[in-house]
Amino acid sequence: MSWLYLVLAGLLEIGWPVGLKMAQEQATRVAGIGIALAFMAASGWFLWLAQRHIPMGTAYAVWTGIGAAGTFLVGVLFFGDPSSLMRYLGVVLIVAGVATLKLAS
Repeated sequence: MSWLYLVLAGLLEIGWPVGLKMAQEQATRVAGIGIALAFMAASGWFLWLAQRHIPMGTAYAVWTGIGAAGTFLVGVLFFGDPSSLMRYLGVVLIVAGVATLKLAS
């Protein structure tokens, strides 16, 4: 169950940078900040639940890895962020590192 909490925490981690991106526009500033705060709280809560049974370093690395890779993909797909082969390779390396941590624990 802890790994499910950790994956959920990582997916929720994607929401707060999206909220902060929305807050860059005057029309969605308040909503964006609210979204960012809500996702931060929810992500932190599930990370806390996961860390009851998963080592802190592993949990944090997996959490940030999911968040970083997911935020990169959301940025490219929905916000027009730049993409290149090297940027995708960087994300693959993040995912490989996270998978290695999981396999080693």
